[in-house]
Amino acid sequence: MRSLLRAAEHSSNRSETGDHVLNPDLPPYARWEGPPREAAVLIGIVERSEGPSVVLTQRTGHLKSHAGQVAFPGGKIDPTDNGPVEAALREADEEIGLSPRQVEPLGNLAPYLTGSGYRVVPVVGAIHDVTAFRPNPDEVDDVFEVPLGFLMNPANHQKLSREWQGKRRYFYAMPFGERYIWGVTAGIIRSFYETVYR
Repeated sequence: MRSLLRAAEHSSNRSETGDHVLNPDLPPYARWEGPPREAAVLIGIVERSEGPSVVLTQRTGHLKSHAGQVAFPGGKIDPTDNGPVEAALREADEEIGLSPRQVEPLGNLAPYLTGSGYRVVPVVGAIHDVTAFRPNPDEVDDVFEVPLGFLMNPANHQKLSREWQGKRRYFYAMPFGERYIWGVTAGIIRSFYETVYR
């Protein structure tokens, strides 16, 4: 965990990353006009007896955007938030019942720019004293964990593509059992890997 702290402390100085890295012919905010929307997510790491794991959510199927997808706890940075760390911790509390007191922030990754217009700051944090998560049914269907070793193994990082507006668009996917991790969430995981393990 200390190595993650050292890497995360210096990673915010790295240049922004995002969907456009795999798609250099597309602008960073390919499907959005106007200024980017500021957001933050929590890459929460739990130390388990079998090794560290990362907390992820399965979003509910009725949401307006990204319904049913795998995501990190997180969301928009509100004007009342004192930066991305506070926003990520507030959202994790609202979405999965994780108290900010249980999270030790370790640092931020470089911002991740999404085609839908978000500038997302991934906040890395160590989660302590967890008994059970309490998913908010309005936003989260399920909370689950994936071994950090699985996510940080590049052999599990599939580079896939789909056609979008007549062009081939590339993205990462990391299937784990019945969970299909892809898109922005997989892109942030890849950024984490490139920051800490490469």
